[in-house]
Amino acid sequence: MVQDLSDIEDSITESSAWVNLKSFMSQHVDLGKDISISIFDVVIVITVIFITTLILRLFLRLITRKLPPEDKSKFNVVFGYFRWLVYLVILLVTLHSVGINVTAVFAASAALMIGIGLALQTLFQDIISGVFILIDQSVHVGDIIEIDGKVGRVEEIKLRTTRAVTIDNKVLVIPNHLYLENSLYNWTQNGSTTRENVEVGVAYGSDVQLVKKLLLQAARTHPDVISSPEPTVVFTNFGDSSLDFKLVFTLADSFKAQFPKSDIRFEIDKLFRENNVSIPFPQRDIHIIQKPK
Repeated sequence: MVQDLSDIEDSITESSAWVNLKSFMSQHVDLGKDISISIFDVVIVITVIFITTLILRLFLRLITRKLPPEDKSKFNVVFGYFRWLVYLVILLVTLHSVGINVTAVFAASAALMIGIGLALQTLFQDIISGVFILIDQSVHVGDIIEIDGKVGRVEEIKLRTTRAVTIDNKVLVIPNHLYLENSLYNWTQNGSTTRENVEVGVAYGSDVQLVKKLLLQAARTHPDVISSPEPTVVFTNFGDSSLDFKLVFTLADSFKAQFPKSDIRFEIDKLFRENNVSIPFPQRDIHIIQKPK
């Protein structure tokens, strides 16, 4: 009697819940003439993507376990670029395995893909440029860079853009493709110190040795100027209205170079006034010739 009841319950369960679930999972959605996907196929795809995500995370953790923090961050960025490629390959293989005509999918979406490709070509350029940045090691987090006339300290190198902070504490978002189209100046590629200069002109007839002495004094007395290598003065040109000099010196923090350079200009003006060295302004002589009537 008990066995009969059990058989009846199994038959009811099989005939109701299981059949309904099986019928529900077998329902197909037609996306075109040659493309049809069932709910069961969707579940399989989601499961495979989920398992792929777990495997990729485990792989990333194993690979970066013994890497230094700096190398680990670089590897994480590179790994993030290629993770989406892995997802795409796994998705196509899974769709093909469950019986979906992948060729038909591409054929049905060919026009859409062409339109998207044209619209997103700049995005692809940014991503490829980001890979080149990491491989070429031309830019690192913390570097001070100048590109397209803008200067900033690199805070983060992302998939599409590089985020930098300017001296005014403004966030500068640089699309990575600009690295391929413009000249990039890395101020800190060879270290944090940079050679800076201040140019000044003095009047003709000035004592050039005194000018040199005063310029060196203005640089050496500034606390941000490094003593080695020593500041130097270059007599650059006999200008139209002045004798032109360039004061060259080294700073430890080039990111804030405009402030020491401003202080040095103030000091130069002060020393020149105290020693009667004049800074001329452009002058033109006009000769008027009158013709006889």
